[in-house]
Amino acid sequence: MAYWLMKSEPGAWSWDDQVKAGTAEWDGVRNYQAANNMKAMKIGDKCFFYHSVNEKQVVGVVEVVKEYYPDPTDPKGRFGMVDVKALEPLKTPVTLQQFKDDERLNHLHLVRQSRLSVMPIDAKSWKLVCKLGGVKP
Repeated sequence: MAYWLMKSEPGAWSWDDQVKAGTAEWDGVRNYQAANNMKAMKIGDKCFFYHSVNEKQVVGVVEVVKEYYPDPTDPKGRFGMVDVKALEPLKTPVTLQQFKDDERLNHLHLVRQSRLSVMPIDAKSWKLVCKLGGVKP
C-alpha cells in the first residue's frame, strides 16, 4: 500500500462534499507531476484529504477505489482521474504550519513543492500525521 496527499479547494470540493458523496471522482488535475502520481495509485492506497487555499490543513482520509482512467472534464484528453471514498475525518486537523515546523515532516512535497496538488507521503510520515490528527494509521 502507498500513501498520498490530495489537495482540494474547500469552496470547490470540501471534505463535507466528499463525505456526502461517499465515493467520488478526483478530477480536474492539470499538472503532469500530479497526474503521474495519480497514475501510480492502486486500489486500497490511502490519501490525506487536504483543504488548500485559506485553511491549509489535512482534514480527512480517503481510499482509492478506482485506478487512473480518462478525465472527461479534460477536453484535450491528456489527463485522468481516480475515484476515492471517504474513510474518516481527522479528530484534529493537521496544518501546513505543523508540517513546516516539524523536522520529521518538513521534507515532504507539501512543504517543498507547495503548488503540487497530488503527492506521495512516506509511511513514516503517514503514521506521524495520523497520530497528530488523532486517527489510527
